[in-house]
Amino acid sequence: MVQLHIMVSGKVQGVGYRYFAQMKAVQYGIKGWVRNSDDNSVEIVAVGEQEQVDQFVKVLREGNPFSKVTNVEISQLEESSSFQSFKIKY
Repeated sequence: MVQLHIMVSGKVQGVGYRYFAQMKAVQYGIKGWVRNSDDNSVEIVAVGEQEQVDQFVKVLREGNPFSKVTNVEISQLEESSSFQSFKIKY
């Protein structure tokens, strides 16, 4: 299991990106959360098997049809959180 902290920049707020991320997380069996950040980026914590997390990050880079992802910053977190699902934080 890997746990990543992901910051997605670009046109990612007001375009359904958090819902897109949640849908893809469920599709790939990823646990964690997503929320809008004050700097107009989207912040994600993703926990899952390496292969599923890699696929999840790949689709996050592509975004949904309404978003325009310009940058994705990823850092590895020490696996300490145990999430039951993938939630949108407000």
